[in-house]
This record gives sequence, C-alpha cells and structure tokens, in this order.
Amino acid sequence: MVGEVIVEVLISGLRLKHPVMVGSGVLGDRPELINRLIREGEPAAVVTKTLTKDVREGYLPPIIVELGCNSYLNAVGLANPGIKVVKELVSIGVKYDTPIVVSVAGSSVEEFAELAVIADEAKASAVELNLSCPHVKGLGAELGRDPQTTYEVVKNVSSAIKIPTWVKLGPWDNVIDVSGKSLEAGANVLVLVNTLRGMKIDIYSGRPVLTARIGGLSGHALHPIAIRVVYEVFKEFKCDIVGVGGVFNYETAIEFILAGAKAVQLVSALINNPPSIIKEIVSLIKSYMSEINVRRVDELVGLSHKV
Repeated sequence: MVGEVIVEVLISGLRLKHPVMVGSGVLGDRPELINRLIREGEPAAVVTKTLTKDVREGYLPPIIVELGCNSYLNAVGLANPGIKVVKELVSIGVKYDTPIVVSVAGSSVEEFAELAVIADEAKASAVELNLSCPHVKGLGAELGRDPQTTYEVVKNVSSAIKIPTWVKLGPWDNVIDVSGKSLEAGANVLVLVNTLRGMKIDIYSGRPVLTARIGGLSGHALHPIAIRVVYEVFKEFKCDIVGVGGVFNYETAIEFILAGAKAVQLVSALINNPPSIIKEIVSLIKSYMSEINVRRVDELVGLSHKV
C-alpha cells in the first residue's frame, strides 16, 4: 500500500488542491452562493455562471426538466447579472484562496475579448469561453461550431489577457477540428463537454415542456458521450482537459481522469445534493488511489490510453 496520496493537480499553471471543481451554471452568479459553495464543499475552483456584457433575464419557467436517473434538460437562457458583478464574485475566491474561473459569452469575436479583459482586470484565475451553449442563439453557440471562427475568438482573447484561456466546447461531430483550432489559437485548457441539444414533449398537451422548447441534456445521460469526447481529444492532442458531464460520484470523476482529463467539474450533481458532495467525492478518490496503489492522481491522467 502507498502512503499518503497526493491529489493536487497543475492545470494551465493553476495549482489546484484536488481535481474536483464546480462547473458553470450552478450557484455561481452571486457572492453569497459562491461563499456557500466554498465553505461547505471546499472545491478546487469555482467557475461562475456564464456572464454576458449586459444583464440577461433568460427564459420564463419551466427552465428545467428532470428526466429520471439523474439526467436533466435545461434551458435557462444564460440568465445572469452581467459582467459588472465579476469583481464581487472573484473577491470571494480571494478571501478563501480558491481560484475563480470566470465564464463569459459574447455576441461577437470582439465582445468575447472585451469581457475576458474585464475578467482579467478583476483578478480572475482564468477565463472560460462559453462557445457551446446549445439553447441560446447568437451567444457563443454558433461561433463555437465553426473551427475558423473559434480560432478567431480564442486568438483575440488569449492575446489580450495574461491569465489562462479555457474553452468550453460541445459534443459536436467536428469537436476534434474545433479543439485543434482552439489549441492552435492559444487555448490553455479545453473544457469538455457542454450539454447536448434535446427536447421533451408533454403527450397530453402536445407541447414541448420547456418554454424554450429545446434545452441542454445533462447529467448521467450525457456522461458516456462526454467520456468519449475527452478520450478522443486527449488521444489526438495530449492537452490539458477539464471533463464535465454527469459527475455524481468518485467513479464518474475517475473515469474522466482515465480518459485524459486533469480535473472535472460538477454541475448537475449540485441540483439535488448539498455542496458537501464535493468533499465526499474527493475523499473517495483518495481511498480509490490507496486501493489501487497509486500515489499521485496525475499518474491516472490518460491511463486508459496505455492499457
């Protein structure tokens, strides 16, 4: 048996105390919510809800549908208080010495860069470019599907800021091409993957359940797709990856790491679980490492490619 295991990870120059982060979309738009996440869950980092240049009200309810088996459809519409709150959000991370990654979405190449600069000036630990929201037109989703436009967005951002540039992509058929262009343009980390477009229809009214009709599929149903994308992208580029999609326990987190992710993000798991689930997952990752006689978590990154 090994001695004390080491779960610290280094990703895009950021030293994280363990590989489990809070992903964008959950409790990340108000200082008091980030404060609670950090105090109760002790995440390695917190990604804010995606911030836009101006306030967005988002869609009217219903905006989320539980599908069973820890799977969900949601269409929030990128509701957020706008980039003006970024200093307040980052200050909570400074208070607790926890990295805050600021997620942004712009309507143009230039607007992405503008928002990233504001996050950099606010002392964010990194900027995550949301280039893959599946249910909002004109804010990243269409831009991120095109490899060349993605290159232009990432190039503009990475050349304008000093902090790391993370790029969140969707599970598209051309994700390898888009990933390659993102890295070529200066992306430090790929965040894989965003939700997948889906729909649920009420069989009695005949109407889509979500107000926006189409939403993003997340949770357990997305997990095997996300694992496949991480595996294929890591195989191709051996780059820094953060895995997201259906992380509910240590097994699903370890699966991402074996596929090639250095860290993971929890999102759907926080809908029906308290923030303390993060500490529970980290503890069980340590137990798993002791059980299989692995001392450092980075020894597991991409291990499935060597077996």
